[in-house]
Amino acid sequence: MATAEVGAPRLNSAEPAADHYLDITQLVCPMTFVRTKLLVERMRVGETAEVRLNAGEPLRNVPRSLREHGHEVLGIEPESGGETAGVYRLRLRKR
Repeated sequence: MATAEVGAPRLNSAEPAADHYLDITQLVCPMTFVRTKLLVERMRVGETAEVRLNAGEPLRNVPRSLREHGHEVLGIEPESGGETAGVYRLRLRKR
């Protein structure tokens, strides 16, 4: 079972809704980051997005690639509920 990235803060459910939302659970690498990057390119600096992604490669690669491109990963947490096992939510801020 994959776990959220070590050192990544957990999402705070009291935070306001993200400015953008993207579900990449039906995609495989490298398209997971390609779609995320396309979303970030359309965003304004300071805006936030929530990305729904699967455990495994997407959970390892998308946060790392976002940081490498200078963006901030605000948090990562698993979705609750039995039918979404292995699905995570990542929140990012464009820098």
